[in-house]
Formats: sequence, structure tokens, C-alpha cells
Amino acid sequence: MSLQKEVMEQMKAAMKSKDKIALESLRALKSAFLLANTSGSNTELNDDDEIKIVQKLVKQRKDSATIFNEQNRSDLADPELAQAKILEKFLPEQMSEDALQQAIGEIISQTGASSMKDMGKVMGMASKQLAGKADGKAISMVVKALLS
Repeated sequence: MSLQKEVMEQMKAAMKSKDKIALESLRALKSAFLLANTSGSNTELNDDDEIKIVQKLVKQRKDSATIFNEQNRSDLADPELAQAKILEKFLPEQMSEDALQQAIGEIISQTGASSMKDMGKVMGMASKQLAGKADGKAISMVVKALLS
């Protein structure tokens, strides 16, 4: 089942159970899919595009929650984190820290990178290979640690 159809099924279930937070986050996801479908390109969204959209929405929710927590507004941060948790269900399983270090170590050996000057090359390959499996910030931190 495509991700868009799965979102619709989850929306129906959230409506029946009157789960406001789930419904709100699923509606935002459906809206983002609709916006991407009608953005002018005649191609339909593929799985990678759908995952990128979900990742973007999760990142937005987490960033908002961080800002709200910094301002001591947990009343606003908690719903954002709850929505992020609901949206994360549509992402592939995230890599563990050890698996991420091992994968990036292999990429570094493939590229022959030896210093921070080569970080761009490593990040480019790592971002392509690990798309959807790891957060860009986590990839960046591991690359920096292994190259320095």
C-alpha cells in the first residue's frame, strides 16, 4: 500500500477514535502530499519523495518543540512532539548509532577521505545512501567525529 493510501486509512481511524492530535498531524501530511502532487510537475510522487516529505514535517515539529521548550512553553511543545511521534510511524526504521558509524566508516574508506576538507564528499555520499534511515544532523555529527 502506498504511503498516501496508508495516511488516508490512518485518518479514517483517527476520526473514528476522535484522536485530535493524530488527526491534525495526518491532515498536515495529507496536505503536504497534495501540495507536492499539484506543484506543477506532471510526475506522481514516488516512495522517496513521500519519505522526504514526512521527514520534513517531523523535523519541523521537533524544531518547533525545541523552540517552545527554550521559551518554557511545554504546553505548546508537547503537542508538537506528539505529532512528530505519529508522523515518525511512516518513516523507515532509523539506524542505530553503531550501525550509522559503521556505514559512514565504510563510505569514508570508499572515498579515501582523510580530513575535514573531504567532509562535503563524504556527506554527499552518506546523504544519498542513508536517506530516510538516519537524520542529516546525526550523519553530520558522525562524519565530523570520524574525520577529525
